Amino acid sequence: MRANKKSTKPVWSDPDDAPDLSAPAWKAKLAAAPVKRGRPKAVETKLSTTIRIDRDVLSAFKKGGPGWQTRINAALRDWASKRSSRPKRRLSK
Repeated sequence: MRANKKSTKPVWSDPDDAPDLSAPAWKAKLAAAPVKRGRPKAVETKLSTTIRIDRDVLSAFKKGGPGWQTRINAALRDWASKRSSRPKRRLSK
C-alpha cells in the first residue's frame, strides 16, 4: 500500500456482530414499521383492457422505445378531448 493512502477498515466484519432481531426490542420496532410494497397508488387508477390495433400503428408507437403504451394513451386522450368538444351528431341507420 502506498504511504499516502489510508487503510479503510470495514465497520462490521464479523457476521456474529449482527443484532439479534428476535430480541423483544427489535421485534417491537419491526412490528411497528409499516410495510409498503410496490409503487404508490395513483388517485385515479388505470383500467386494464385488450384492444386490437393494426400492426403498422402499433409498430409506429413501439419504434419510439419504452413508454409506447403511455404514448398511445396520450393519443387517445387527445382524440377524445377533441371529440368531446364537438357537438354530438347522430349516426344514420
